[in-house]
Formats: sequence, C-alpha cells, structure tokens
Amino acid sequence: METNRPHFKLILGSSSIARRQILTDMGYQFTLMSADIDEKSIRKEKPEELVLALAEAKAEAIMQRIPDDDNIEQDKSTLLITCDQVVVYEDAVREKPSSVEEAREYIRGYSNGHTATVSSVVVTNLKTGFRKGGVDRVEIYFNEIPEEVIEKLIEEGMVLKVAGALLIEHPLILPLVKEVVGTTDSVMGLPKELTEKLLNEVLAST
Repeated sequence: METNRPHFKLILGSSSIARRQILTDMGYQFTLMSADIDEKSIRKEKPEELVLALAEAKAEAIMQRIPDDDNIEQDKSTLLITCDQVVVYEDAVREKPSSVEEAREYIRGYSNGHTATVSSVVVTNLKTGFRKGGVDRVEIYFNEIPEEVIEKLIEEGMVLKVAGALLIEHPLILPLVKEVVGTTDSVMGLPKELTEKLLNEVLAST
C-alpha cells in the first residue's frame, strides 16, 4: 500500500467474508457495515447497470444509518466501499439461487461450458458525498463438473448464498476450472485494481 496517501477511515459495506479477506490482503484496515435493501425491487436491463445501481443503493442505505456527527472525523476522510455482483450465463442474469433445485441447475449448466461475473465497486466519501463507481467483468470456462461434486456443493450450502451458485475458489470446483479471463479477486466479489483506482480517485477529490 502506498505510504504517501492521505490518512483516511475506511468502511466496507458488505457482509461478504471473501470481500473482507481481499480488502485485508490489499493492506487496508476497515470497519464493517452491511446494507439491508430489497435487491429484487431494483431492476435494470444490463447487468453492468444492475450491479452499479445495487451498490449505490447499498451506499445510500448505509449513509442513512450513520448520524451526521458519527464515524465522520473532521481531520480525515471517511470512505465507504459498497459492492454487488451477478453471474451472467447465456445472456441471463443470475443472482443468488432461490432454492436447492435452482442452485443445482445453475452448476450443471456450467459443466463443459462457460459463464461470466459482473462485479461493481462504488466508493463514497461520507464527508463530501462525492462518489465514484465502476464495473469489472470476468469470463470463466469449465471442464466437466461431475454430479457428485455438485451434490457435495449443495449439501455444504455455501453455493446457495452467492450469485449464480458460483464459487470458483472452492477446493471442489477449482480443479475443474479450465480458464479464467480476468482476476480471481473479481470473481470473489472485489476486484482489487478497480477498488484501488476508485479509492485514489475519490481521495484525490478531497
């Protein structure tokens, strides 16, 4: 991490363990908040527009929970990172599976096929309200995914909690990934390069 950047406080507006780990790996210290929004009420035609709108809605929801005089120190900026992600399969947007059956159907579709993740990052300066956002897309190609692997993933349950039931970093899935065009951190929900770029741009505006 650069040592000459201004001192600031950072909030990660996400309950995702993967995002928390990625931001820690980037060398940041931060506090956690999560946004409770009705994601299904926000609809956009393009996946890039959808994930940006959802990340912005999360930022707005978190900002409403922070009193004007709380968490925002006068001598330094407080930046909020919010994110969203969808999986795009054959031009259809996939969010978190609504059932075990849907999760099973999703994973079966990836076998010997390919899918993509579209991730958004939005950085908001809580003192000034200045905000920058961006999206990152990654293409993922798979070898055959055996039925027993699918059942183990379903039984374990984590695939029910992520967009498109997609967990390429999972030990059962990782060996079956043929190619990733893009970065693994983006697939896990927080593209490092985009996040760093947006943080720097928002800090530069202060």
